[in-house]
Amino acid sequence: MPAAGSEGDEGPAGEQAGPGAPKLCGYLQKLSGKGPLRGFRSRWFVFDPRRCYLYYFKGPQEALPLGHIDIASACFSYHQPEAAAAAGDEAAAFEVHGPGGAVAVLKAATRQDMTYWLQELQQKRWEYCNNLDAAKRDSRTSPTPSDFSKGLVAKDNPDTSILSQNASAERARNILAVETSPTDLVGEQAASQPAPVQPSAINFSLKQWSTELKNSMSSLRKGNNENRKSVFYTSEEWELLDPTPKDLEDSMALEEKRKHLAEGNRGLTSSAFPFDFGRIPQKTRRPLKDMIGSSRNRNSSDSSPTEWYSGNGNKLVSELQLKYQSQQEELEKLKKDLLSQKELVRLLQQTVRSSQYDKYFASRLCEGVPKDKLELLHQKDDQILGLNNQLEKLNLEKDSLQQEVKNLKCKVGELNEQLGMLMETIQAKDEVIMKLSRQLSECEDNSSSPSGSVNPPVATCINKELQELDRLKDSLQGYKTQNKFLNKEILELSALRRSAEAREREWQAKYTSLEAKLCQIESKYLILLQEVKTPVCSEEQSPAREVITQLLEDALKAETSEQPEQAFFKPHLVSEYDIYGFQTVPEDDEEEKLVAKSRALDLRSLSLSENREISTGVKWENYLASTMNREMMRCAELKNLIRSGIPHEHRSKVWKWCVNLHVKKFKDSAAPEYFQTLLQSALEKQNPASKQIELDLLRTLPNNKHYSSPTSEGIQKLRNVLLAFSWRNPDIGYCQGLNRLVAIALLYLEQEDAFWCLVTIVEVFMPRDYYTKTLLGSQVDQRVFKDLMSEKLPRLHAHFEQYKVDYTLITFNWFLVVFVDSVVSDILFKIWDSFLYEGPKVIFRFALAFFKCKEEEILKLQDSMSIFKYLRYFTRTVVDARKLTGIAFGDLNPFPLRQIRNRRTYHLEKVRLELNELEAIREDFLRERETCVEKRDLISDDEEDS
Repeated sequence: MPAAGSEGDEGPAGEQAGPGAPKLCGYLQKLSGKGPLRGFRSRWFVFDPRRCYLYYFKGPQEALPLGHIDIASACFSYHQPEAAAAAGDEAAAFEVHGPGGAVAVLKAATRQDMTYWLQELQQKRWEYCNNLDAAKRDSRTSPTPSDFSKGLVAKDNPDTSILSQNASAERARNILAVETSPTDLVGEQAASQPAPVQPSAINFSLKQWSTELKNSMSSLRKGNNENRKSVFYTSEEWELLDPTPKDLEDSMALEEKRKHLAEGNRGLTSSAFPFDFGRIPQKTRRPLKDMIGSSRNRNSSDSSPTEWYSGNGNKLVSELQLKYQSQQEELEKLKKDLLSQKELVRLLQQTVRSSQYDKYFASRLCEGVPKDKLELLHQKDDQILGLNNQLEKLNLEKDSLQQEVKNLKCKVGELNEQLGMLMETIQAKDEVIMKLSRQLSECEDNSSSPSGSVNPPVATCINKELQELDRLKDSLQGYKTQNKFLNKEILELSALRRSAEAREREWQAKYTSLEAKLCQIESKYLILLQEVKTPVCSEEQSPAREVITQLLEDALKAETSEQPEQAFFKPHLVSEYDIYGFQTVPEDDEEEKLVAKSRALDLRSLSLSENREISTGVKWENYLASTMNREMMRCAELKNLIRSGIPHEHRSKVWKWCVNLHVKKFKDSAAPEYFQTLLQSALEKQNPASKQIELDLLRTLPNNKHYSSPTSEGIQKLRNVLLAFSWRNPDIGYCQGLNRLVAIALLYLEQEDAFWCLVTIVEVFMPRDYYTKTLLGSQVDQRVFKDLMSEKLPRLHAHFEQYKVDYTLITFNWFLVVFVDSVVSDILFKIWDSFLYEGPKVIFRFALAFFKCKEEEILKLQDSMSIFKYLRYFTRTVVDARKLTGIAFGDLNPFPLRQIRNRRTYHLEKVRLELNELEAIREDFLRERETCVEKRDLISDDEEDS
């Protein structure tokens, strides 16, 4: 039975785990059920490093988990083999004690697999709980930094600063660690293996058989047992019994008698067992041994554990077998009778059908049907009946062949089981022969020695004591291993408890500091309100002015990393940079600082006052838990989740999946190391786009710390992606706007994934000529957007037409760079979430949603200058992403993509005609300039640029 997934020293929850680290997964048996049905059931277990949950499924292919075990707040224990056997437990079973007294009993295939599971679960708990000790922790994010596995955001995540771990505790853990390795049937490859058979199901299916066996045992206990002594030998799961010399002589005599019973017990002719063990699966041998052990305890102390196998027991088993065979023969006879009756019914039906056909054709003949046609119909009917008969015969032959194949497979399985039992029996007999040979040689040596002979019972006693000594040594080693494990468990739990207490004290101090700060602010505001209500002095000397000045200074203080201890105990709600690396408060304009700080506080207030973010995070966790055993795929549930926004910790994974979904055909046809080959070619050869790329690198996102200086990590990655794309697509090369698309993608994706993201946007989503020199596709989309504005927002469109405001001058950049540098960062990434999944239709939705959100404010403006000025910055005043998303995907419906495509086609023809007219005017101008001397000094814009 596969037990655990190989994970190494650093798994997915580890701080240095790579993106391709294997999962901790495999088969375990879980104790479940109530009453008589309580027993171990095979389940597929998968560890989730994000929440430190151990999910269990019915099988590897199941999507929804049956439940989970919280490993972060659990402790582990297991029993030694002797104690487990005394308690009725299996040797490879262990317990997971959760909060509230909940205990989950799990069982692995072997003790080696059990030890591996315990070590890995301890390691995951240790890593997860230590990561909880971060100084700053947002409650909506995952505590595992490994979730930020890609992009520039992963390199500088302000919400996950891991404290240094206790070095002494680490050394002690390493000393107490038990060296173990998983078996071959572990990890993700175990999913291809069949689920192990459940012993509880076997016990339940053999309930009636075990009852009859116990009844036969009770009848055998009566009478003299001396004449029924025998011995049997097995390997591994059965005991090797040491018979006395008298028992050996009796067994040799009984061996001849058992040869007569071999005819009724085929497959066990060389075995000392009186009934067919070859038909009993190997997994039922241990329960059978337990039944034999219970019978042995009820017998007298000097009786052999196998006395009930001979005498009346042999006769009873033979009678049962004969009865079973007779019932099988009777069943086969009844089946044959049933088939013959079915064949008779079928023939009668055909006779009735043919007589009906004859009657019908006879009646038609009387009506004047030509004779030749009637004969032709009779021939066709005969052919149809013959083909039907042949088809039925073939079906019967097929069924018989299938049944024969099934029977042959069953026989092969039985033969394999019998072969295994025979091999075990032969091995056990070989061991006994070797043991007797050794005893015989010892006796001969003792008899030839001058000191006299050693009593055989004394030698047997010595051998038993040596075996007992070996057993005690094994038990000692097991107790040592258990002791090391329990000491390590106690050490880890103590360290984790101290960390939790320290974390609680820190949060208590932070709470007290925040409460004191709140009291101070309330006091200042009360003073300010009192002074404003009843001024007592002139405006120049008013204390209210000082209070206002002090409040403004406090509000403009940003959170910095220069004093981390003060930042922890007196935290500000707004930091210098947001989680994406964008600067929250500008450095120059004081008035703009206050506006930006107010906007950031509004965003923070929305996230704290609503429970929607938490509920969305829970939905995402549940969905990702359902994808533990399968890949993500397009569905309505995923679409709604992405529209509500991808959580920060999962965005890298989902973006990469979306990109791969759209460019799969390009990737499949590309050569290995395609991106590296393009980049190498662009660096080594002359690239006409490289000069313009270098000029635009530092102008891409100057307000983002990942692209603010030439030494920033994002600059080099941005250069590589743009150069590789320019080499792939020489018709476009480089266009201003591509740099911003790549910069946003690099925040959550690595270089190669960001390259394919750009391919998705330019070559899959957007129409042709969208980023070429003419920007033909971009111009077409602006005309389509005007049509949608007149349809969806007629009042606002009429208002713009009245004051002759060309709003496409503003929206053109929205479409070209997908709202980069036009909206607040939180809304920007929610737009990109839906854009990468659904495509360019999302841009039209959100562009209309921004105008609808601020429609009333725009309608109040009554001159073109104020309208145009408001349009330049109004998108940054929208901070409620929930309201904006509701408008984009709710209020604007229906929004068919077919309509957008049709309008694109219509406007594309018009724009091409206009461009052709402009080209004709340009050619006329050039010819006129050549012929007219006065116009030779005039040059066009293109000539001036060149």
